[in-house]
Amino acid sequence: MITTFSRVSCLLAAGLLLSSAACKKNNEGSGEGTGGGSGGSGSIISIDGSSTVFPITEAVAEEFQATSKARVTIGVSGTGGGFKKFCGGETAISGASRPIKPSEVEMCKAKGIEYIELPVAYDGLAVVTHAGNTWVDHMTVAELKTLWQPEAQGQIKKWSQIREGWPDKEIHLFGPGVDSGTYDYFTKAINGEEHASRGDYTSSEDDNVLVQGISTDELALGFFGFAYYEANQKKLKLIPIDDGDETNGAGAIAPSVASVADGTYQPLSRPIFIYVSKAATDRPEVNAFVKFYIENAATLSAEVGYIPFPVDTYGLVEKRYEARTVGSVFSEGSKVGVTVKELLGSK
Repeated sequence: MITTFSRVSCLLAAGLLLSSAACKKNNEGSGEGTGGGSGGSGSIISIDGSSTVFPITEAVAEEFQATSKARVTIGVSGTGGGFKKFCGGETAISGASRPIKPSEVEMCKAKGIEYIELPVAYDGLAVVTHAGNTWVDHMTVAELKTLWQPEAQGQIKKWSQIREGWPDKEIHLFGPGVDSGTYDYFTKAINGEEHASRGDYTSSEDDNVLVQGISTDELALGFFGFAYYEANQKKLKLIPIDDGDETNGAGAIAPSVASVADGTYQPLSRPIFIYVSKAATDRPEVNAFVKFYIENAATLSAEVGYIPFPVDTYGLVEKRYEARTVGSVFSEGSKVGVTVKELLGSK
């Protein structure tokens, strides 16, 4: 087994647009145009999408290819970029760190792409700063909104403007780019609306670029998926978040396997997904891969730093796939503070 650190750091070594071939000898080529919604050719399973979901998919692909002649290629274009390829019929599967948007639903519909939405694990969004930061011990949701709301652009520039007693020094912000599902979920959870955010921050679709920037800048603050913090925790400082709701636990809570799984780390916990082309499931290798993914998601998601669902929730995911249920249970986009079991069980 590859360790959590090596799996995730492999993404940095390979660069932003990569296939899992960069990490494994037996996975060569980009695979674009070979595994799309209409079936593709040969036994190449082409996947693209979220950098957050990439470590799980990469782990699944590695284990699957050990027993299969199929070849899995994985690109990392971000959730939005992945959906563009998926809805264009270029890929069989798309990783997503937030639900499909209405505009993407229409894009798939226009191309005749039916999709099966499969949640695979929970993730917590980590808010982090430089390891040497001595003044931040926690932040509130209200403080994050003050910092990240659109009105903050060009106005909130110093740490001292966030909380009295913090240094009168510039704050340097880092975060995912606008094609990232992590960006979409963070803006929805903190600012109340997807894509409602200041734009004057250093952005990247590659979470490892964000890790590098924050870990080398003493005045930095940023956010990304919890697994990337876990893989780099020696050079980052994790910031507990107080959501102001004592029903989730009094005071500030840091993301962890326990706090994400039990719902106390709010509002920055969310499910992550793969979307599978229904037409592509007619291909035996794609069907076998998706079944393998569901069967092993709990073990492999935990291995790479994510939080598995309860066993009965994976049962609902498997049932959804076996029935080839198309469409999304997130008709209005990301839902903050709701469990996957509640959503799948109601459908």
